[in-house]
Amino acid sequence: MPKILVVYASMTGNTEEMAEAIVEGAKEAGAEVVSKEAFDATADELNHYDAIIIGAYTWGNGELPDEFLDFFEEMDGLDLSGKKAAVFGSGDTSYPIYCGAVDTIEAKLKELGAEIVGECIKFEYNASEEEKEQGRRLGRQIAGLVAVAG
Repeated sequence: MPKILVVYASMTGNTEEMAEAIVEGAKEAGAEVVSKEAFDATADELNHYDAIIIGAYTWGNGELPDEFLDFFEEMDGLDLSGKKAAVFGSGDTSYPIYCGAVDTIEAKLKELGAEIVGECIKFEYNASEEEKEQGRRLGRQIAGLVAVAG
């Protein structure tokens, strides 16, 4: 059974709701899924899963949220070669950089050798039902990819 880790940072619950939709989709596709808030996770845990899905809301003008910074910095030096990965997060279009945290996380995962699969999910404030369905599809897609690879 493929093992997937979902790590996220959520202040108002919007990013957490998307994480739940992604987890739901991955479980529907037969994956074993662990979901954690970033402050309860360690970057080393990424090594113990077939796929990783990371989400964070964007703070201010494109920045990572404070409660995500330690986890993000711990990722330095990891070798995620061969890992399937995806990124999601919420933002606010009133800022010049929309969902900048998603782009920052995606760049870090690529730098560490992870293979980004699917399109990153960016949504404003709380995800619509259509966007949550996109999250469930992403969860199913990644579960299917790691099941085939395993």
